[in-house]
Amino acid sequence: MKQFVLFDHDGVLVDTEPWYYRAGADALAEIGIALDLSQYLEDMGHGLGTWARAREAGVDEETVARLRAVRDDRYQHYLRTETIEIDSVAEVLDELSTDVRMAVVTTSEFELIHQNRNLLDHMDFVLVREDYRRAKPHPEPYLTALSRFGGDPDQTLVVEDSARGLRSAVAAGIDCAVVHNDFTAGQDFSAATHQIGSLRDLIDIVRTR
Repeated sequence: MKQFVLFDHDGVLVDTEPWYYRAGADALAEIGIALDLSQYLEDMGHGLGTWARAREAGVDEETVARLRAVRDDRYQHYLRTETIEIDSVAEVLDELSTDVRMAVVTTSEFELIHQNRNLLDHMDFVLVREDYRRAKPHPEPYLTALSRFGGDPDQTLVVEDSARGLRSAVAAGIDCAVVHNDFTAGQDFSAATHQIGSLRDLIDIVRTR
């Protein structure tokens, strides 16, 4: 039976990833660059971000910095105005809390998302980008969380929805359940320990000895 569950955030606990992509696309459109979704997802799977193709096209760092501010402003607008809930997440976390200790490992716009939500009530802690030096797909984020718990990899389960996060978990030596997300469904999840349709499937996985 698993003792610790480490959750990715975006696309697992809240449905924010399409809006993050759209905010980046809005920003790049200001300089006439179209952010292709399939290319964006491929870049993200390798630890690259919104600006990879812009830099490839010769966009200078000053412009990238300006567009990043535009992206962040647009993203916050979408977080305030769009529906980002995922069905049954709160109920599943409540049920899991009787069996395991849980934490979140993320790089997301965290405070705004959770101002009026109580999804984190059962989490022991949240690791954000400032808590580790190297981001996913490097194993450091999940190894940092594991160290914080004082647990072993075989006692732990990571829950992800992206190839980048899966690679991070695998590199850390931790079993990973990839939950279906329409936005990332075309990525390669062949290395996952489990591929599940929703978070509710975690309950049986966690309770399996």
